[in-house]
Amino acid sequence: MDILLVDGYNVIGAWPELRELKKKDLAAARDRLIEKMAEYQGYSGYRVIVVFDAHYVKGTEKKFKDSKVEVIFTRTNETADERIEKLAISLSNIKTQVHVATSDYTEQWAIFGQGALRKSSRELLNEMNTIESKIEKKVKKIQEKQPFSRIPLSKEMAEIFEKWRRGDQ
Repeated sequence: MDILLVDGYNVIGAWPELRELKKKDLAAARDRLIEKMAEYQGYSGYRVIVVFDAHYVKGTEKKFKDSKVEVIFTRTNETADERIEKLAISLSNIKTQVHVATSDYTEQWAIFGQGALRKSSRELLNEMNTIESKIEKKVKKIQEKQPFSRIPLSKEMAEIFEKWRRGDQ
C-alpha cells in the first residue's frame, strides 16, 4: 500500500492557485486542496492524509475524513512537521511505502531518514496536473461513445427515455 502524507499549509503556499485563494479565504484554500487530494486518491489509489498545523485553527486535535481523504489538524503546540514525522514512523512497514509532500527542506531530510520518499510541492502539483489531464481525456472518450440509436429521436424524447432508464421519472 502507498500512503501520501501532505503538509497542507506548505502545499497551499507553494501552489499558485491555492496561494491566491489563501489570500482571500484560508478555509476555501484548505477545502480546494482536500478536493484535489480526493482526485489524487481516486486516481492513484493511495491512502492520502493531509496534515494542517494547529496555529491557524485553535483548539484540540481534530481528525476527519472528507471523501476518502483523511484530514488532521494537529493539537496546539504541535507542528504539521512533527505529526508527519510521527505518522511516517508509525505507518511505515514492509508492505507500505510512505510518500511525503512538502517543500520544507529540513522536513524532507527528516522524513527521508524514516524511510519515506519525499515529493516536493511542485512535483505534487505537476503530478496533479497530469492526473487531471488524464481524467479529462477519459471523460471526453466516454462522452464520445454515446449510444447510437437506430430510431431517430428528438432531444426531448431521448432525455425522457434516459430519465426512465435511470429511474428518475
